Amino acid sequence: MSIIEVTSPFDGKVVGTVPFTTVEGVQAAIDTAYEKFLDVDNWIPKYKRIEILEKLMEIMSSQVEELTILCASEGGKPYMDSKVEIQRAINGVKIAIEQIGQIEGHEIAMGHTASSANRMAYTMKEPIGVVAAISAFNHPFNLAVHQVIPAIAVGCPVIIRPATQTPMSAVRLVELLKEAGLPDGWAQAVVCDRAGGELLVTSPKTAFFTFIGSGPVGWYLNSKSSPGTRSALEHGGVAPVIVEPDADFASMVPDLGKGGFYHAGQVCVSVQRIFAHESIADKLADELATYAKNLVVGDQLDPKTEVGPLINHDEVNRVEEWVNEAVQKGGKILTGGKRISDSCYEPTVIVNPSDDAIISQKEIFGPVVVVYSYKTLDEAITRANQLDVSFQAAVFTKNIDVALKAVKRLNATAVMVNDHTAFRVDWMPFGGAKTSGLGLGGIPDSMHEMQNQKMMVIKSPSL
Repeated sequence: MSIIEVTSPFDGKVVGTVPFTTVEGVQAAIDTAYEKFLDVDNWIPKYKRIEILEKLMEIMSSQVEELTILCASEGGKPYMDSKVEIQRAINGVKIAIEQIGQIEGHEIAMGHTASSANRMAYTMKEPIGVVAAISAFNHPFNLAVHQVIPAIAVGCPVIIRPATQTPMSAVRLVELLKEAGLPDGWAQAVVCDRAGGELLVTSPKTAFFTFIGSGPVGWYLNSKSSPGTRSALEHGGVAPVIVEPDADFASMVPDLGKGGFYHAGQVCVSVQRIFAHESIADKLADELATYAKNLVVGDQLDPKTEVGPLINHDEVNRVEEWVNEAVQKGGKILTGGKRISDSCYEPTVIVNPSDDAIISQKEIFGPVVVVYSYKTLDEAITRANQLDVSFQAAVFTKNIDVALKAVKRLNATAVMVNDHTAFRVDWMPFGGAKTSGLGLGGIPDSMHEMQNQKMMVIKSPSL
């Protein structure tokens, strides 16, 4: 068995190892999961799923420190934020447990026509089948929870293929599920190459696949999936924020700063494009630059660190290139704009690059926030909507009419009013439209997607 060494994105030190799964190993995992699903008489009953997930919560709660270090070591998210991620993951399991008790069908009306007389009909929910999960690097433990736990909660066998840069969290989650009493074969982790991941999605034995990652890869896999395979794709956005002159600066600046620089901007709904009214654009940009300048950047395992490394050196190079191009396209750097090391980049605020700059059109996925000035709200909305992405957006204003206009007209799946674009709780619907994705995440919505509806119709002369 070959082994993959997992390294810290900050200094390249080896932080752990995981077994590598060949294409043949992936096929064996699919076969095992499919056999579990076909054995209907031995599906795990709801009460047993609840027992297992409650035990999982108990185990995770006793290992918060160890799981935090594991998650931070491989992913580069600062210790303080990685601890929040583990606490969210534990709560995510709780949400799934609560949702199990809400899995129910309903009565379909019968008897009101002659053709439906002497009948009653009810719907019920069943697990869809084998779930394949392709995960991303930026929240290695919580994303695994969001993809694996809903499947277990509704009774689906699940196989997760984590990002090869951050595989330890997903592997550990599967180990913890087994420790909590989940029978063998119901949750498996495969750390494989692209061919193995593609097999996982395209196998006719896969009933549902959940993908978190880049748009080109997600849409490609979706196009290759077998007929009837349902999918949920979560890609990125280029999150727009509109700031009106009456916005409350005292609360807004720290919110925008956190939303833009959290996990070094490596979040699919990270604050990136701020459209500020021309009367307050300079003030906002200056205050945001002051916020960014005071952030502590460095080793993610240092409890004082607020902004950690990017996931790899190539990403630092790319962010540097995009920032330099933005300056060539008229952007002014207020703070940052330089690499700190091979792995870290300065929190950066740029003002008014042209709309055709790369940074104005694509997701930066780095610690960079751009402020643009606008004259009218209609102009801001038009510019916010000019890209082919649609995910979370935000508007800051005290005027309810302005807020509602922005909510109605912004091309987004969620609009935050007086909050940053990266706001999320794990029970809310979460997902993009257009090129940003397909379907909805969030634990309740994922559980819904991973079930089929079956109807039973009973005919009886006694009805």
